[in-house]
Amino acid sequence: MPAPIVDLHPYFVALDEIEGVIDWTTFFGNDHPVEMDIGCGRGKFLFESTVAHPEINWLGVELDYSEGRRGATRISKRALPNGRVIGGDAKDLLTKHIEPHSVQAARVYFPDPWWKTKHKKRRLFTDEFADLLARVVMHGGHVHSWTDVEDYFTVISALMNNHAEFEPRIPPPEPEGKDDLDYLTGFHRRRKLAGCNIYRGLWLRK
Repeated sequence: MPAPIVDLHPYFVALDEIEGVIDWTTFFGNDHPVEMDIGCGRGKFLFESTVAHPEINWLGVELDYSEGRRGATRISKRALPNGRVIGGDAKDLLTKHIEPHSVQAARVYFPDPWWKTKHKKRRLFTDEFADLLARVVMHGGHVHSWTDVEDYFTVISALMNNHAEFEPRIPPPEPEGKDDLDYLTGFHRRRKLAGCNIYRGLWLRK
């Protein structure tokens, strides 16, 4: 018999439970700046950032509910008030539920490359997605993106570098990977240990 699903509210919320535009002060219970981890997976980066930076509210977004709940579980066990996960489609969230220019930074680490040519249209980074990032990130805020797929990074860079509302910046140095905490995400750790190059981008919202 499968184990009962644990109620992780307020640390995990399904997108279809959200009505209207999110009021960050109500959602987190404070007025700290908000940063988003889009496609947060199992939540390594989200959890560690929530612990390390209590002065920032961290919102993970994950399409795969089981993965998103894993990250939310780690946050809930520590009862961290500045960490939350929303389960659902990021584009839908950005379009309908995020106040314009209310997010300090959006982070998109190792988005699915959708390798097959016929599937590439499913990639997260499109003109539409770049416009959505411009809509929700505040002026002076940033977009961060990493990938181990060079051709996808070429696409991402072209979209962001040529967007009228963003300017490319030099990203911070990549951690050296001497211990587990030096890796940004679990996927980052696996790819670095496999000898892969990591392509990193940083863009300023004008």
